[in-house]
Amino acid sequence: MSLEDGLAALNLESPPRVPRTEYSADTYHYPLMRRVTGMETGADSPPEERAALRRAFRRAWDYGLVWNVGLSSDVFGDCRHDMGHAAYAEGGGDRREARPGTRFREPEDVLAFDPEALFGIPDPDAARRRFEANYRGAAAEYPDAVHMSGVYVSCMSGLIELLGWDLLLWTAGAEPKGLGEAVDRYARWMEHHFRALAASDVPVAMVHDDLVWTSGAFVHPSWYRLYVFPALKRLIRPLRDAGKKVLFTSDGDYTGFFGDVAGCGAHGFVLEPCASLGTLAARFGRTHVIVGNADTRILLSGSREAIRGEVARCLDVGRGCPGFFMAVGNHIPANTPVESALHYNDCYLRMRDRRCASP
Repeated sequence: MSLEDGLAALNLESPPRVPRTEYSADTYHYPLMRRVTGMETGADSPPEERAALRRAFRRAWDYGLVWNVGLSSDVFGDCRHDMGHAAYAEGGGDRREARPGTRFREPEDVLAFDPEALFGIPDPDAARRRFEANYRGAAAEYPDAVHMSGVYVSCMSGLIELLGWDLLLWTAGAEPKGLGEAVDRYARWMEHHFRALAASDVPVAMVHDDLVWTSGAFVHPSWYRLYVFPALKRLIRPLRDAGKKVLFTSDGDYTGFFGDVAGCGAHGFVLEPCASLGTLAARFGRTHVIVGNADTRILLSGSREAIRGEVARCLDVGRGCPGFFMAVGNHIPANTPVESALHYNDCYLRMRDRRCASP
């Protein structure tokens, strides 16, 4: 049923139950997965056992959609600025400190940035096969949900990884036109990858791009509209022309850019809790897919009543949106109390029927 519900929501057909997805719970939260499945698998278990645990957990929690991309910052090789990684895994073994890049140091380096010269033109067949292998591997591991592939470093996320925040913001202030021209050059190089994704047999394309931070835009909105959104529209166009369903993800509060993202051609939005679900539903809830946006902080430290209220908030909005998926944004990390996560799931199961109001 989860696959049927996921496909129905993706096609705006209002399945009788609101489907769901989650992030990190099925990758890092081994205590939760063990509790739900009864399996004794841990982070040090063999890969095939961990895959079986993920599959059993997703089935128990009835995932209708699995978030996935096939192209990330590894495409930059040694040129990227390592942004580090927070601790999500059990024991915090995935924590990684930031490591500054060495290629880009001053705004002049950004102005001279030529990604085609630096990285070369990707082989279209090899790029297509990469997306297809990524998609097929994910679908084979858990066939009971809608699967996808896509690009993590679509535009601004790519520049953040390459430049790091300090140089990106320095250049935005000192040379906004020059940074905009760098966005254009980067997007023209990235377009080779997007055309490969368009040529693939992947049915759903995820376009990830961190446009903003928690408080909203970090450059004036007019700059985004002059440079970033035309670039994203150019990247999304071949996906649309190829008949893909296009979902867009950004961390942070991109409420002010919902209309711009829709104008770029995205069929749906993935939200963190700081973006406004109510605003998005009012404007695009009948015409677009929406994924999110329960607040992970409430699962981390809130009461049982607060957790129930957060589920009710999302589902009271989402039931009126034919393409809504429930999800905690942006993760359920391993330090989330198991009992709180279980209570969240119980609340979701009690309230997910589209015909019923939240109890």
